[in-house]
Amino acid sequence: MEIGQMPRAKAVAGSVAWFIAVGGTFGCLLPYLSGDWHFHPAPLAVRVAGVILIGAGLIPLLLSFADFIQAGGTPVPVASPPRLVLSGCYRYVRNPIYVGFVVVLGGEILLFWSAGLLRYTIVAWAVGIAAVRWYEEPVLTRKFGAPYLEYRRAVRGWIPRVRPWAGPC
Repeated sequence: MEIGQMPRAKAVAGSVAWFIAVGGTFGCLLPYLSGDWHFHPAPLAVRVAGVILIGAGLIPLLLSFADFIQAGGTPVPVASPPRLVLSGCYRYVRNPIYVGFVVVLGGEILLFWSAGLLRYTIVAWAVGIAAVRWYEEPVLTRKFGAPYLEYRRAVRGWIPRVRPWAGPC
C-alpha cells in the first residue's frame, strides 16, 4: 500500500456512501422534491431512450468510482487517492463523473419528459463546471503540478476523446 493510500474496505465504504449521498440527493431527491420527477405524456421511444441514457450515464460514474478505489482513495475530496487517477474513463475525459451525471439527468428528462428537469440539469451542469474550474482544478494543480497540467492539456474536460490518452497511467 502506498503512503497516504487508504485500506480498500474503507475506500469502498467511503465511495459507496458518497455515491448514495451525493448521487441520491442530486440525482433523485432534489428532482423529486422539485415536483418534476413524475411522468408526463411522452412517446414510448422517448422513455426508452431515457432509460438507455440513464444506464449509459451510470457506466462512467461506476467505473470512475472503481478507479478511485483502485488508486487507494475515494472521489470525496478529503479522502482522495495519493496519486493522480489517469486510468479508465479518465483517459477519455477529465470529468467522467460529472459527464456521467449529466447524461443520467438527460435520461431523466426524457424518461419523465420534463421541462423542469431540463432546467434543473442546466443548473446542475453549471454548478459542476464552476466546482471543477474554481475548486478541483486549482487543488489538483497544487497537489500534482506538472503531471496534472500535462494531463489537462491532453484530455478535454467535458467532451470525451475518441481514442484514450496514451500518457502515464
